[in-house]
Amino acid sequence: MRPIVKLNRKLINHKLMTISSIIILLMIGVALFAPFLAPNDPNFVDIAQKLQGPSSQFPLGTDHLGRCILSRLIFGTQTSLGTAILVIGFMMMISVPLGIFAGYVGGKVDYLFMRICDILMAFPSFLLSLALVGILGPGIFNLILAMVLVQWVYYARVIRGMVLSVKEQNFILAAKICGTPKFIIIMKHIFPAIISQVVVLVFMDIGGVILAISSLSFLGLGVQPPEAEWGMMINDSKPFFRNYPSLMLYPGMMVFIVVIAFNVFGEALKDMLDLKKG
Repeated sequence: MRPIVKLNRKLINHKLMTISSIIILLMIGVALFAPFLAPNDPNFVDIAQKLQGPSSQFPLGTDHLGRCILSRLIFGTQTSLGTAILVIGFMMMISVPLGIFAGYVGGKVDYLFMRICDILMAFPSFLLSLALVGILGPGIFNLILAMVLVQWVYYARVIRGMVLSVKEQNFILAAKICGTPKFIIIMKHIFPAIISQVVVLVFMDIGGVILAISSLSFLGLGVQPPEAEWGMMINDSKPFFRNYPSLMLYPGMMVFIVVIAFNVFGEALKDMLDLKKG
């Protein structure tokens, strides 16, 4: 029975990965080619065309300022996804070196690192990000800075744990006995051993980062007008929700689909790697 169950899980994970990867690639393509895909200027205001229904000129209608909803959704993909990738990229640039260094060196360095982590993790990450953006001021740059400063610690701590589990393995001990320099051990043995887990971690958490960016923009602390962003589009649509629910539905569905796609892809990738190891 166990091989059959394992095979079924592998087939399910393969299908989930295929579907989610298609959605992710589609969203990346939309973000990259937004200027060519958008039927109209996303920031062009035409009050005479406000709150129009779907038409040939505006496939999903217009918002309260007469702007094309479809065009703003397309450019919102570029903003939301691009910002999330920047946040994850900067966090990894901090977390990976610090986590590997603290985990491998150990001793007082690791103790100090853990105390810093404990202090930062004592506060809810979203509330701390909210407070930092409030202090720094709204804007895309301050949003990225605040999220990186707050959330790098979670990734660094997880990476430290990965290093601790790897550095006691026989091939690392053998490299130490042979007198291999620490830097070479880290780059040629430890980093390749944890990179697949780091990739899984990124894909599992990028959806949460997109959700946090949309939440901060919804509160008016992230992307600022007239730039298109899904969270800000939802916020702008609040006064018109009763009569024009689609204004909130479209950007809300975009957030939902992208977050689910990244979460499913990350989970499926994690399970497939676990099955491979088994």
